[in-house]
Amino acid sequence: MNYDLIVIGSGPGGYVAAIRASQLGMKVAVVERDELGGICLNWGCIPTKALLKSAQVFEYLQHAADYGIKVQGAEADFNGMVQRSRGVADGMSKGIQFLFKKNKIETIAGSGKITKDKKVQVTSKDGKTTTYESKHIMLATGARSRELPNLKQDGKRIIGYREAMTLKEQPKTMVVVGSGAIGVEFAYFYNAIGTKVTVVEYLPNIVPVEDEEVSKQLERSFKKAGIGIMTDASVESVDSSGKTLKVKVKTKKGEEILEADVVLSAAGVVANIENLGLEEAGVKTDKGKVVVDQFYNTSVKGIYAIGDIVPGPALAHVASAEGIICVEKIAGHNPEPMNYGNIPGCTYCSPEIASVGMTEKAAREAGYEIKVGKFPFSASGKASAAGAKDGFVKVIFDAKYGEWLGCHMIGANVTEMIAEAVVARKLETTGHEIIKAVHPHPTMSEAVMEATAAAYGEVIHL
Repeated sequence: MNYDLIVIGSGPGGYVAAIRASQLGMKVAVVERDELGGICLNWGCIPTKALLKSAQVFEYLQHAADYGIKVQGAEADFNGMVQRSRGVADGMSKGIQFLFKKNKIETIAGSGKITKDKKVQVTSKDGKTTTYESKHIMLATGARSRELPNLKQDGKRIIGYREAMTLKEQPKTMVVVGSGAIGVEFAYFYNAIGTKVTVVEYLPNIVPVEDEEVSKQLERSFKKAGIGIMTDASVESVDSSGKTLKVKVKTKKGEEILEADVVLSAAGVVANIENLGLEEAGVKTDKGKVVVDQFYNTSVKGIYAIGDIVPGPALAHVASAEGIICVEKIAGHNPEPMNYGNIPGCTYCSPEIASVGMTEKAAREAGYEIKVGKFPFSASGKASAAGAKDGFVKVIFDAKYGEWLGCHMIGANVTEMIAEAVVARKLETTGHEIIKAVHPHPTMSEAVMEATAAAYGEVIHL
């Protein structure tokens, strides 16, 4: 069976690449061993956002009196939340099936690997092996939860993110190891519905990739919500012999024992590059990732790799963009290589975090003379009306040319606001142009204009 393109993996990199390739006239097949949509749709981005929405609704009900509404007897139905989340994921996966049918993309069920002679061998769940030929082969196999050597996951009490979404019952106490996006999102969710949560972070700040002021604000918000935060701390061991887990945490002050029903290991992800036939096919890897050029060609002509298995941010929207660039290049188009300096990052805890570009520290270290502006949501009319005054928008501009170097937000719905900064930076918009672009009032988004005005000494509402 001959194809123009076979994609191994149907996550947000693989399925998007397949659809774009079909639009460009290619005959496409996608190999998938589980559900269409990969981790993102089935066990990541989408179902977690459903859980977070349930937690947010529950919080609204608990604070209904703040909005002049009387509500009695609201209870968190943990199993109901999990079922809703799974239903949302199933619906999205069925949506991919529809898109594949619409675009005449064939789905091949099973585990795919590349053979020495550059064919794709697929082994189905019943052990049957079939070989397929294709002019081009794309690897888009994603990543899985990283397992720490001193924190072996048993899937029941010491768990990764997949199990955190489908626990049979809500734990009374939980320790979350790692405070990246996965860690803080689950910390928020479980805390909001009544679990006592402690976050343990090895580095000095939680959400360590974010601007330091954003990290400090989230720590304040989390502590106010009752979440325990331990930074500069590491989990040394977990004793699982008793009814509750005893988690030994090493801190600057010494060792501390935390008791918990569940420990969630959220210390990042590791690329799925095993059992793909990479060595046999001669595909080079380095530090657990597939080596590619700016158009995602591997070291072997006709074989490509995108998404979490190549260097760069392990984000769904990055994988999708890489897939599109890759197939457009294959089709003879002239796509622009990805600018990895203009990739937005979003974290969907409450308050939300969204950022793009350089942090203030990174801009100073790069030698820029900068203008920094900050506008707190406590000064925003819309934020006050919504009862969501935590957080701020922070902008960083190059003082010499007005280039927008970075934008960092923390607050309600800021993940919906960051695209303004991404587009503006893509268009090389200056700070003065942002100030003069009239923003609607009252909105949370006018904080972007106000923060920019603050950077230039023109802020009105501070």
